[in-house]
Amino acid sequence: MASNGTANGNASIKLEICHDDSVPPVKAQTIDQLHSLQKKKPSAPTTPKKQQGTDGLFSSAISDQERQQQQLQSISASLASLTRETGPKVVKGDPSARKAEAPKAPVPHHHHHLTAPVVPISDSALKFTHILYNLSPSELYEQAIKYEKGSFISSSGALATLSGAKTGRSPRDKRVVRDGSNEDDLWWGKGSPNIEMDEHTFMVNRERAVDYLNSLDKVYVNDQFLNWDPEHRIKVRIVSARAYHSLFMHNMCIRPTEEELENYGTPDFTIYNAGQFPCNRYTHYMTSSTSIDLHLARREMVILGTQYAGEMKKGLFSLMHYLMPKRQILSLHSGCNMGKGGDVALFFGLSGTGKTTLSTDQNRYLIGDDEHCWSDNGVSNIEGGCYAKCIDLSREKEPEIWNAIKFGTVLENVVFDEHTREVDYTDKSVTENTRAAYPIEYIPNAKIPCVGPHPKNVILLSCDAFGVLPPVSKLNLAQTMYHFISGYTALVAGTVEGVKEPTATFSACFGAAFIMLHPTKYAAMLAEKMQKHGATAWLVNTGWSAGSYGTGNRIKLAYTRKIIDAIHSGSLLEANYTKTEVFGLEIPTAVEGVPSEILDPINMWADKQAYKDTLLKLAGLFRNNFDGFANYDIGKDSTLTEQILAAGPIF
Repeated sequence: MASNGTANGNASIKLEICHDDSVPPVKAQTIDQLHSLQKKKPSAPTTPKKQQGTDGLFSSAISDQERQQQQLQSISASLASLTRETGPKVVKGDPSARKAEAPKAPVPHHHHHLTAPVVPISDSALKFTHILYNLSPSELYEQAIKYEKGSFISSSGALATLSGAKTGRSPRDKRVVRDGSNEDDLWWGKGSPNIEMDEHTFMVNRERAVDYLNSLDKVYVNDQFLNWDPEHRIKVRIVSARAYHSLFMHNMCIRPTEEELENYGTPDFTIYNAGQFPCNRYTHYMTSSTSIDLHLARREMVILGTQYAGEMKKGLFSLMHYLMPKRQILSLHSGCNMGKGGDVALFFGLSGTGKTTLSTDQNRYLIGDDEHCWSDNGVSNIEGGCYAKCIDLSREKEPEIWNAIKFGTVLENVVFDEHTREVDYTDKSVTENTRAAYPIEYIPNAKIPCVGPHPKNVILLSCDAFGVLPPVSKLNLAQTMYHFISGYTALVAGTVEGVKEPTATFSACFGAAFIMLHPTKYAAMLAEKMQKHGATAWLVNTGWSAGSYGTGNRIKLAYTRKIIDAIHSGSLLEANYTKTEVFGLEIPTAVEGVPSEILDPINMWADKQAYKDTLLKLAGLFRNNFDGFANYDIGKDSTLTEQILAAGPIF
């Protein structure tokens, strides 16, 4: 949720640059201390309600009782520990609502993949675990408010809740099982987000998570989908300990109809989210009490020691970054929208570059804000919802997001008035990484189903705080791959502790934390699809002009929107172009509605030598970053690699 603001050079303007969701834990020792951060001084609450339904697609001849039994048997198998012969009997419904009832007859417990000696009997055989299966938002609200301290209905009707000490992702605690099935496929080593672990350690953590979930009176189970393209849809099951997590995933994944659930069958991937229950820090590979573990061969993910819901969303995104390329489908960390005439645009950009703001356009249909696939069928959204940053959110700046925060939406770690429950989006008491998760249909111009034809334009967004990149430039194919692999933006002073001047940030493929293969694999697929379908790439700077941060001005959002409009309309293709020094970027000499003098950044710098020095400094940072990819051949020979290297800055 980034806004370019006005260009006046005032360094005190609040900026939203690179608010990543990997953040330090909250310094609170108890839930009461954490809860105290959430509430402001009191100042009579209202809770507007609105519920949306779905349409059925399939029909089934089996009875409700048979279907429920099949569901419970499937969930029972998911929750089966691999080293326990017996476990809790799985029954449906909330135990708190059934105190007067006798326990129902247990469902037969199915087991699979027994790999260790079994114990003939244990106390767990006497226990019942109640399954709260695919509850509605209303039911999950009741569960959260009843049983989860720190959960409240905000004045807009959204569920405000706390994620505990972890208010962002823990990338250093994420592990991937390295085995024979992926040894040669995945990206390992320097720069890679894939920190390895062995299968035995994964199974230890899986056992710990499953045992914890089985010890609870009730667990929440979501059966949902990923990818709106029906040909490449993935079935996912999420088993969690918190109603908040269940509602979050209800919003973020694609919601099946009742008829689709009847034919759901066995999931393709399962998440075991034990939430606050920690891993054993003495277990091999563990570096803290948090562990997020991905086993690609087993199609399972285990979460221990963190309640931040984004771990589930991004874990599934990592899965798709592995599964989809195997089907020759490109997985993308991008926004996506479509014009009334069917022209599709992809928006790549790190946090704070304007990806959400620019892809959410009232004149175009929103296909999705964050995660997409590009297949032979066109583009499709991976998710069923949006996960927007809320810091400094206002109705004026982003009305679509503001209006989407209503009944059914999850608000994470926000601060609100204790009496009115009105949220103060400027308050960072709990964290700067405040978030809202809502179904995509809460955006009025969302395209349902979230699919579209092949993209016409690929837009790479960069917030250049050095002030030397042009507001817009047209890229050739080699330049597209170079800048896609680089994934550049810049932090500015004040957004991260200790940052005193603009600092370059590079994230391969504009999402290095989530990719599984080497970045060049995704870049080569992008180039192939762009060539095949005739897409044009653009580099758009939403950052500074007339100087670096502190001396220059932020490029006006109105100018950036005019540039994006010219890209969508096709008029920018007809412009005259000149080439810049060092980076060799093709820049237009005129764009309707944009002052022509700002299009070439050197025009706006009073000190031309300072511009050249800063340009060379940034070019050097690009070159140093790309050294890590220079020795990796793309394709059958080194020709394409050489072309990409030649597309970088020339000194």
